[in-house]
Amino acid sequence: MSQASDYPSISDYGLISDMHSCALVSTSGSIDWCCFPRFDDAAVFSRILDWDKGGYFKVSPDGVKSTSRHYLNDTNILETTFETETGTAKLTDFMPVHDHPTAQTPRELRDDHQVMRILECTRGSIAYTVECVPRFDYGTIVPHAHLDTANTAFAHGGSDAISFYCSSTIELLDDGFISRGTLEQGQNICAVVTYESHFAHEVDRVDEDLVKELLEETRQYWNDWSDICTYKGEYREVVIRSALTLKALTYAPSGGMVAAATTSLPEVIGGPRNWDYRYAWIRDASFALYGLFILGYTKEAVAFKDWLEWATVGRARDLQIMYGLGGERRLTEVELPDLAGYKHSRPVRVGNGAYGQFQLDVYGELVDSVHLYRKYVGAIDDSQWDYLLRVIAYVLDHWREPDEGVWEARAERQHYVFSKAWCWVALQRAVKMANDLNLPGDVEHWSQVRDEIKADILTHGFDQERGVFVQAYGSKILDAGNLILPLIGFIKAKDPRMLATIRAIQKELASPDGFIYRYRGFDDGLAGDEGTFNICTFWLCDNLILLGELDEATELFNKLLAHANDLGLMSEQISASGGEMLGNYPQAFSHLSIINTAVQLQKAAKKRGQKNR
Repeated sequence: MSQASDYPSISDYGLISDMHSCALVSTSGSIDWCCFPRFDDAAVFSRILDWDKGGYFKVSPDGVKSTSRHYLNDTNILETTFETETGTAKLTDFMPVHDHPTAQTPRELRDDHQVMRILECTRGSIAYTVECVPRFDYGTIVPHAHLDTANTAFAHGGSDAISFYCSSTIELLDDGFISRGTLEQGQNICAVVTYESHFAHEVDRVDEDLVKELLEETRQYWNDWSDICTYKGEYREVVIRSALTLKALTYAPSGGMVAAATTSLPEVIGGPRNWDYRYAWIRDASFALYGLFILGYTKEAVAFKDWLEWATVGRARDLQIMYGLGGERRLTEVELPDLAGYKHSRPVRVGNGAYGQFQLDVYGELVDSVHLYRKYVGAIDDSQWDYLLRVIAYVLDHWREPDEGVWEARAERQHYVFSKAWCWVALQRAVKMANDLNLPGDVEHWSQVRDEIKADILTHGFDQERGVFVQAYGSKILDAGNLILPLIGFIKAKDPRMLATIRAIQKELASPDGFIYRYRGFDDGLAGDEGTFNICTFWLCDNLILLGELDEATELFNKLLAHANDLGLMSEQISASGGEMLGNYPQAFSHLSIINTAVQLQKAAKKRGQKNR
């Protein structure tokens, strides 16, 4: 039985994607996580969740002494360099990017979903091993595997199947495939996994020429996309990497964006807070949309708007906080008890029960996303405004109710300040859009209720005794979510009430490194602990910028960036004790925050420079 030490750290993995799905590649050249054909489908390779049962796809030289890696310039193509006693090899990993069919296209008619790998000897000579060990349905199905030719093979089990191509000779081994050989300088081998339908199995669909042709097409696609980025500042490298990561987490056929690429990576090693993030939260996607907007990306806005209209169509009261990538509403949460979990962190969960929660902030985030769309892209059509009118009416009728809150507590509903503030956002943005665009609506009533919400928050969400905003009405607990208040325009960071809240959060919710926990001492109905929450620390950076404390903000921002891995990727949380990554990975919240804070730092520094002239 494997030990926790057998698992690589979360930071050991790089991400490749074709914007249908993705794969995580370790520094040893092993793909230990990959779901086909969508991000939220069952995993074919899932060793990251069970080292003994989960499948993997490894390509590497034998006898590796050291490795280094990087992304090919401004792409999501990963290159890993291996040093051995006898030579050096370069592994190139990518998923070909095709023209994308729509979400309604039958799966059997869609383009291939593939992982392509090229191992090249660049110095001396190397011996190598290629292992392809598929284990379908998160490692619970051992497939039937057979060879078609010396270079092609097929494995199927349950409702899943893959074909495997390798330019060197394949053999069967342990219900999977293996290929061994040697390479001299200048020689290479290619290995490809293609997701298949049982009923559309074909042989000889892949060869070396096709792999190299698709590599060039994929490189060109990512380069062209990266060229759109308007940010040219000091942090361009991390900003473009974050933008590429957000794009890689987007499901191209619908425009939905997953919150992260994985499920059940723990918030504390060995703990039970292990959730499935492979779905599209309206909150996360709206925040990410802003991050892409400020870099000059507008096509993503159109795609997200289309997804939003498709997924949320219907009555405003039926609005969910999250959906499947094709607009699916039922995301039933189940546990997979046969799996050991990452470093023995159990349970492993698939699906997310939070889809049924009532969270008021989502209404404000939806309205705000439309406001951003019209600001950065173009006009709002009549049907979109009609739907927003229903959303606004729902906010008017329900803003006084308690909810589960932004952190998705599985406890009794409360009157969370964060939730109420986003109700204020919904009405504030609605008033602005109606006035600016001469759209129909009871602006006078909206303005009245907007002001009523603000007064209610200032009365019941502010602790006069402590002089700070609290998590919920009647509570004494601090919540780092309230750092959003100045960022959405609810209150100025320099307002004495907000300034005191910022200072209290710095004092009471910070780790020794200055990273921020979401809250402390709150019974959220869940067992176990968690790490510091990256987006909260980025929000603190943004507040420090608004306070004019640029040196402090820059120092904290750089400290956060130092906790990304060598590829610039970040997870959801950071361990306060060891500084290692925790939670699902890579995390859209973290990467959209990198973009936003970098842009705000650049603007503030420019403004300060102009004042000092």
